[in-house]
Amino acid sequence: MNASAPSVPSEPHVMHTYGRLPIALSHGKGVWVWDVNGRRYLDALGGIAVNTLGHAHPKLVPALQDQIGKMIHCSNYYHVPLQEQLAAKLVELSGLTNAFFCNSGLEANEAAIKIARKFGNDRGNTNPEILVFEGAFHGRSLATLSATANPKIHAGFGPLVPGFVRVPLNDIAAVEKALDAHPNITAIFLETIQGEGGVQAARIEFLQQLRAVCDRRDLLLMLDEVQCGIGRTGKWFAHQWAGIKPDVMPLAKGLGSGVPVGAVVCGPRAAKVLQPGNHGTTFGGNPLAMRAGVETLRLMIEEDLLANAAKVGAELKAGLAGELAGVAGVKDVRGQGLMLGIELDRPAGAMVGRCAEAGLMINVTADRVIRLVPALVMSSEEAAQVVSLLAPQIKQFLSETQA
Repeated sequence: MNASAPSVPSEPHVMHTYGRLPIALSHGKGVWVWDVNGRRYLDALGGIAVNTLGHAHPKLVPALQDQIGKMIHCSNYYHVPLQEQLAAKLVELSGLTNAFFCNSGLEANEAAIKIARKFGNDRGNTNPEILVFEGAFHGRSLATLSATANPKIHAGFGPLVPGFVRVPLNDIAAVEKALDAHPNITAIFLETIQGEGGVQAARIEFLQQLRAVCDRRDLLLMLDEVQCGIGRTGKWFAHQWAGIKPDVMPLAKGLGSGVPVGAVVCGPRAAKVLQPGNHGTTFGGNPLAMRAGVETLRLMIEEDLLANAAKVGAELKAGLAGELAGVAGVKDVRGQGLMLGIELDRPAGAMVGRCAEAGLMINVTADRVIRLVPALVMSSEEAAQVVSLLAPQIKQFLSETQA
């Protein structure tokens, strides 16, 4: 960062698993954060689509303080009333049947994979397979990285878990061909909008076709809404734009506004697949996490954040598209609500540090796509500030680099 600024402490005892920027954050408010040196940043990353209500929300903070004073954790050997409260709300919002709670998107996706396998085994399919898609990212456990399409994530962790068949996204003919060639496929598993894959959406007609295929062939449709769910696109779940319902829906990220919460919400076809002893978790569904989920959904409704995400997201997208129109090197500005991607024609990793220097937090996925997933409380004025900070940085970067 600034040469005159105090240096960020080194981390000799922390495992070196992240390529960090030289920034240590101290606190935040709304969509703004401050580092330990007192510098302010506009947070257009939102903890990677996690901080739904922004930082230090004035109604979430006291609710969590209240819960910490009562109970943080108890074992799942006992009833946790807040689990039923949160599950009931997710069922109401999704039109599905029941929910299992865990700690993260990876765990939610892992549970979905287990559901798919047991669904097959329960029907006499002793070697069940799952259809997955190019560009997918479902997590970093052995099973979820095997379902993921990124060879960089696979490298060094072979042999991969078998049982996954991969086809291109938005190609129903390829789906049908794979299903014919692999009769053991028991589920179709995809992100409604690929986040790590570069903000690539499954088209509405493709989602509708997949729903029909799964109904016709008695397969589970499993839609990973870990990143694009919880109001981010302007509906509670991104697949609702297609007017369909999945059989299995993993959730996480924005569900707890920063408190780790994962969930798998199931419809009637999958609702009773897991029985006592089939799956479980120590920390998942604990009272603090459940209170965070309950309060997040309550405040989203109270503050009409779905409408805000749709409105402000459209303004942000239009502002960027206008500023970048005709700029050589900008291939696309895409996304929906407050999940947007700006695709360049060259590797764009350097943009993360450049934007941080300018006081803006973003990240880059799929090597060339600048991703914006800010808190759903972002205002129109703050979206305009994102445009005013980001567009010049993109133009300058493109003028200084080659494709």
